[in-house]
Amino acid sequence: MSCPVSGMAGGQCPAGSVSGSRSSSRMGPRGCTFSGYAQPGDIHAAFDIPRGVDAEEWLRMRERKAINEVLYSNIPSVKEISGMKNIDELNVAEQDLLAVALGAPARQVMIRAEEIGPRTGWKDGYLSVEHGFCPPDYNESPGALANSPGRIWSDLCERMPGCVARGRVRESVAALPIIEGTPEIIPDKALWAAVVALGMLCSIYRYEDKNDGHEGVTVNPTKYRPNCEMSDDLGEELINIPRSIGLPYWQISRRLGRSIPHLTFFDQSSFNMKIKDPTSTYPYVGRFDNMEMRWPVFGERTEIAFQKGCADTSASFQHGPDAIAACQEHVMNRNVEGLLREMIRLKEILERMPNAFHTINTNPNSGENYVPGHQWVRWGKFSAPLSKRCPASSGLQFPPFLVMDAFLGRKKYDSFLGKEGLHLRAWLPSNLRAFIAAIEYHYRIPEFVQQSGDPRLMGVLDGIIEAYTGERGFMGTHRYKVFGILEIASKTGRTETNGLSGAPDSNDRPWEETHKQFSEAMKERLEPYRGNLAVEPHEMRGTFEECRYRSRILSRAFVDNDLNRSIAMVTLDLQNTGITFQPGDRLAVMPLNSWDECAKVAAALGLGDYLDYRVALNPQWKRFAQHIGAVRHGSIPHLTVKDILRRGHLAPITKELALKVHDLVRASSTTVLQVLATTEWPVRGSLGDLLQAALTDTNPHIWDQAFDLTGDMAWLADLIPVEVPRTYSISNYSQELLPSAVDLSISRAEYKLCSTFAGDQEILRAGVGSGFLNPFLNSNDELIETDEDVFIGVSRPLNFQLPIDRAAPCAYFAGGSGIAPFRSFWQARFARHSNTTGRDLLYLGVQSREKFCYEEELRDYVEAGLMEVHLAFSRDSRGLVYDRRIRDLVEKEMPPRYIDALIVEQAATISELVMSKKQGGLGGYLYVCGSVAVFDSVMNGIRKAIYNHCSATMETAEAIINKAFAERRFMLDVFMTPKPMPCNLPTIPLSQLARHTGHRPDSRMWIGVHGSVYDVTDFCPMHPGGTFIIKSNAGVDCSKSFDNLAHTNNPEVSSLLTKYFVGQLTPKPDFHTIPELGDLYDLWAAYLRVTVETLVAHQFEMYEIMGASDQDGTSEKYLRGSENVWSRENLVNIGLGVRMFYDYQSRLLQGGFSALFGPKLQELVLKLSFTLADAAGTGENMRLPDVLGIVARAKTSPEAVVTSQEVALVGQFVCDSSSNVRFAERGIFNYAAKSVELDIELLEDIREEACHGMDAFESVMAMEAGSDEQRLTVLASFLMQTLERMARRLEVFYSKLSKHRVYAPELERNPARTRWNLVRRKIKDGSFFILTQETVLGAAPAYMSVQQRKTGVDFDSVMSRIQASIRSAPKPSPAPQSLNAMHLARAITPPVETNAMATHENSTAVKAMSSFIDANMRSIRRLSKLPSNLSFEQIQAAMEQQQSDYGRVGRPGRPPTPPSVSSRSTPFRASSRAPSIDRMMASYNSRTAMHSSRIPGNHAHSLSMSASHSARSPPTPPLDAAAAMNAMMGKLNVRSRGNSVPPSPHGSVTSTASDRSRPGRSMSVRSVSQHQSGHASRLSTNSLRSFRLGSHTGNYAGGIERLPVKIAPTF
Repeated sequence: MSCPVSGMAGGQCPAGSVSGSRSSSRMGPRGCTFSGYAQPGDIHAAFDIPRGVDAEEWLRMRERKAINEVLYSNIPSVKEISGMKNIDELNVAEQDLLAVALGAPARQVMIRAEEIGPRTGWKDGYLSVEHGFCPPDYNESPGALANSPGRIWSDLCERMPGCVARGRVRESVAALPIIEGTPEIIPDKALWAAVVALGMLCSIYRYEDKNDGHEGVTVNPTKYRPNCEMSDDLGEELINIPRSIGLPYWQISRRLGRSIPHLTFFDQSSFNMKIKDPTSTYPYVGRFDNMEMRWPVFGERTEIAFQKGCADTSASFQHGPDAIAACQEHVMNRNVEGLLREMIRLKEILERMPNAFHTINTNPNSGENYVPGHQWVRWGKFSAPLSKRCPASSGLQFPPFLVMDAFLGRKKYDSFLGKEGLHLRAWLPSNLRAFIAAIEYHYRIPEFVQQSGDPRLMGVLDGIIEAYTGERGFMGTHRYKVFGILEIASKTGRTETNGLSGAPDSNDRPWEETHKQFSEAMKERLEPYRGNLAVEPHEMRGTFEECRYRSRILSRAFVDNDLNRSIAMVTLDLQNTGITFQPGDRLAVMPLNSWDECAKVAAALGLGDYLDYRVALNPQWKRFAQHIGAVRHGSIPHLTVKDILRRGHLAPITKELALKVHDLVRASSTTVLQVLATTEWPVRGSLGDLLQAALTDTNPHIWDQAFDLTGDMAWLADLIPVEVPRTYSISNYSQELLPSAVDLSISRAEYKLCSTFAGDQEILRAGVGSGFLNPFLNSNDELIETDEDVFIGVSRPLNFQLPIDRAAPCAYFAGGSGIAPFRSFWQARFARHSNTTGRDLLYLGVQSREKFCYEEELRDYVEAGLMEVHLAFSRDSRGLVYDRRIRDLVEKEMPPRYIDALIVEQAATISELVMSKKQGGLGGYLYVCGSVAVFDSVMNGIRKAIYNHCSATMETAEAIINKAFAERRFMLDVFMTPKPMPCNLPTIPLSQLARHTGHRPDSRMWIGVHGSVYDVTDFCPMHPGGTFIIKSNAGVDCSKSFDNLAHTNNPEVSSLLTKYFVGQLTPKPDFHTIPELGDLYDLWAAYLRVTVETLVAHQFEMYEIMGASDQDGTSEKYLRGSENVWSRENLVNIGLGVRMFYDYQSRLLQGGFSALFGPKLQELVLKLSFTLADAAGTGENMRLPDVLGIVARAKTSPEAVVTSQEVALVGQFVCDSSSNVRFAERGIFNYAAKSVELDIELLEDIREEACHGMDAFESVMAMEAGSDEQRLTVLASFLMQTLERMARRLEVFYSKLSKHRVYAPELERNPARTRWNLVRRKIKDGSFFILTQETVLGAAPAYMSVQQRKTGVDFDSVMSRIQASIRSAPKPSPAPQSLNAMHLARAITPPVETNAMATHENSTAVKAMSSFIDANMRSIRRLSKLPSNLSFEQIQAAMEQQQSDYGRVGRPGRPPTPPSVSSRSTPFRASSRAPSIDRMMASYNSRTAMHSSRIPGNHAHSLSMSASHSARSPPTPPLDAAAAMNAMMGKLNVRSRGNSVPPSPHGSVTSTASDRSRPGRSMSVRSVSQHQSGHASRLSTNSLRSFRLGSHTGNYAGGIERLPVKIAPTF
């Protein structure tokens, strides 16, 4: 297409190669847009525009053509017209005529907005070419408000953080005069500032009213009500809102088109910012570092960082509307080239947007970007809608979501987030709604792209889809960010959130449910292009789904002087793919297996004549075939044997692959058994090697049955899975609009074949991916020419990109082929070289001079003064030294060294680069690329460099490095290196994993992932997702979160984990004939997980709360990066510190530690009691430990009442406007610290008891016993005693905590005033004379005799408490019917507030208990003292009557308190226990005696807070693939054909059932092989004896008293 401007300028674009928008002040990276040009200097002279004429309008008018020129430029020929059936089709549609006459709808909406907006105060919403949906001037509206009577609102907003801190929000709002929001008083230009200020005032008032210190533990439920006029007559949104803010908010909302007042997400963030430097426009104005929050509410750093991050996310789409409008214009004019340019521009905008999410950082060392998840909880309550009918403040209100949904033509909105998006769209400003409608209903870009058939457009569109809604794009990044923050928030108090996390029918935990809802919304967006996805989006990462383009290898070139070409530059073709890439991007490549390996498998299986035969596919291969059809934009292909062999996984041999062969040959191959007995996985060999060896030692009859060639060969697809792509860093930078090729620097991974196949020989092999791209010289894969497609895809690692600031210095650390991404880095930096480009330094470690890659290119840059290169040769003394004076690399003899020694040598420079600017350093960006060994060497070198140059201790050096990681200036690209993992190490039991939570100083932090345990203590500060997400999963198996975050298929993560591997997790024992033991094991393991998660969840707030009383600075390690929550401007911070502690302690006390002593504990007691009662038999007087009674009495004891009163007193300070808190400052600090200390002690003790119970399962199974029933009885008795000890610890906890008081005059600065204030307070509330205040927790517990305490309780008493607990449990409320109600539910404080995680666990436990009782009702009747003919309903009625009678005689409303059991009682009956079990029990009791003895006065666990080549081989003519395969197979072990006849290559894949049958195939030894895996437990050396007990049970039956027949519980 011709450009109207270049046509007037002699064929040259006067704007050069840069693009711009309609505004001449902005210049972009590529091309020009349809109706806007950028030209520096005098634009009138450049285009010969008459003076005094608007240049932009003159150019726009000159571009206009006649309608016929646009719509009838390609009239069909006479012959074509003659063949048409409907001649009317020659005429264009009327909507096309109207659009050309008036212009593209989206552009017209934008032009109208720019014309009307400035003079109307942008009341229709902000929309402009240059600024998109952001305000053109962030100060205009607030300035207008400040010059009007509405200034009182903005003034109060400025004072609000102080008011919140002092607890005087409601008083300050009530004192405001009433200023109406009419046009006469508040001008249009001030509307947006007014609606923001008033909206936030109303929201904080409602927040303070609901969270005033009475929502938790309280003894005085009277709420404060200010004496002022309210706004109840203005709608339910403003009920109980003072009229001084309610009336103007209602009036101004109506002037802005909001029929009911509501606070939007962009009100709080985007429109509540001020710009530091409006001239700093690259890449957009509203960047995190270029903004300040205008009116924070709480004033702490968390709020400011979160809101600035949200505003940055919206501002990053600043140029998106202009690009979309330009795309629509080009579609309207059928301008393919123009559309291509604008789509590329839009793609680049979308690819840049995920970086904005990283301005919200959960790493405590990240400075002003730090957003802790536990403090984010309050935003769920503050941003709740004012009523059920008004829209919620949701992130979906941000324009990028709804605009891009419309642009891409989203069809489905069935998910919760889809419905919410449509709902919120109706409430958007008018300009935004009109713009969305314009692109959704007119000239849809995706439809035009599909109709054009242009592969470039289709490729770019696919890139836009991935950049927006792909797993590695905007939506995927957003989902992972939310997952991490929400998990922490759900564990620390947020009871509800978006995404249906509180749905009563959900079986997932809150953050997992939200993650699922995000997945559903992503699949709806992908559905028009990917169809109905059978897998979740995160399951597509690291699979063939990421390779959506076709390519081929163009060349392989030498990059050094290595004769073996161990590293090669491989160039792949990108013509007509539409692929674009940036520095740091990676290329995913689906490798093809070598012809040699394919020949081995084909020979062993007799497939030589079947290579073109169609194979029946399993679901995975069917998905792959569909994927190939989609990539080729054609029909689904039929995959053949050759396709399976070339594209399937043949090497290395995984355990799953070996087991498949083992099953197929019916365990008859010695070779396969040898492979299964390996000590490390995966095995260094291929499927071809395994089959070649197994063919020689397997019966031919079995072999023919296993690999049947007469049917559809479905077994081949089941045996060989689809190969996974390999990811490589891109090594070039292209300035082309669409790059024609891409370069990769491929190092061939070589390994030695294992001895099982190689024998005594040393056979060298190449990895699958690197061997395909860079095969051995003169190998068959180097010589064979093929036309097979190579599927590729581009991914952008968010944590490995060049800085936006081009002046920032960059240091690159590489080992060997790790130089690959840095070549693209320096090419990009030097392509746009200017005086503002910062320093570039390369630190490279290689083996020898011959392997120095890109030497000539680097020398050119060094001589030009653009780069510094420092080298370390590990096996060569011929060194090269950078000479700064002559700008050259000088040869110098030196001893071989590694890269860490080079770094230490350059310590001065590197230390300055690592240190941040606030630390006096250069604040440089550091990049490390290489293997795990290179990463280790580089990190060790940097630590030594900092230690030697600028720090006194290694701890300080670590802190400096951690800060660089937290500020995202230290970035890693650690690639996967083949490293088999040992499988013969001692296994790690669950209890040992649970003890390593890392919550105490200098303790280690372990996580479990897919059966392996990793020590991630040292990696935690470097984690890109922040430290808290790892800490929240410490001590437990976090495989599910690991999978949800797509880490399982991430080679970088897999490579890093090998460094931190500790051992294999002990698998669940096989309990043989005792299924009840297996059920109890699962239940106890779940309870152990709850104890660990509860413990680690409390550490997030623990150290912030304790920081105030930290006298010796020992908590500095944990408080680093955190702010002081207890004070603000030298005054006590009631709004943050006091309220944080009150909410924290209330969650524990008011819910009675609901996660630990609630339904989860009751479920254990129920099932253990049933087991013991069933073992005792009918009619026996079975006495059980009164676990539930102990817990109930502890929670209602006098000590618990005293404790609750103290916490309630703290709550009074939250709502106390008289500032009495000033008389108890240090007392509150001290009480908070002591409380948290005791909390953690209790949680640690409960965890330790649960760990002992977990260990008992394996110990009991390893001991000798007379029968399985006896073993079950003993274990159940032991676990009941453990639960009793847990309950006793709760009693001790209340006893200790009740000794501490909030009022401690001796600690205060003015003790006399504190004492006098205490007297005045007691006189005022009457307690000075009559101390009769009752607490809301209930009265003192009933009397219990000593005899009752000794004898324990019977089974009926246990069932009584369990059934009472089930009846009193909160009934799951139905899901809210409206979206607004769902949002409003987040802010409602439940009667007993627990965190979302505990609520989910408790609800699950209640359901499980109800199901258990229903399933075992007959047995429960048999074991109880009630008549057997009573129904469950009758039992319940009788119990209710009993409670009613007791209420009339004793204390009202209280059930009878069962007696407790003393430590001397015998709570179980097991007359036939083996002596060995007696010894085990006695040994355990003595082992735990010391642990239990510290209960009365334990202080041992008090928190301690310290803690190109000249000689090359001549080219060989290419070979034919089929001929080469036959030649290879002639040298291998070939299966005899027997009577099989090769079918037609395109034969049918169908066969009868009898044809597919294989006698003996059902025999499987998978379970046997699993028992021979070599795991050894650290707990007991004779643990395998437990697996033999099942077969010897009958040997004990003769000499032991026969137990009665029991009814197995349906656990």
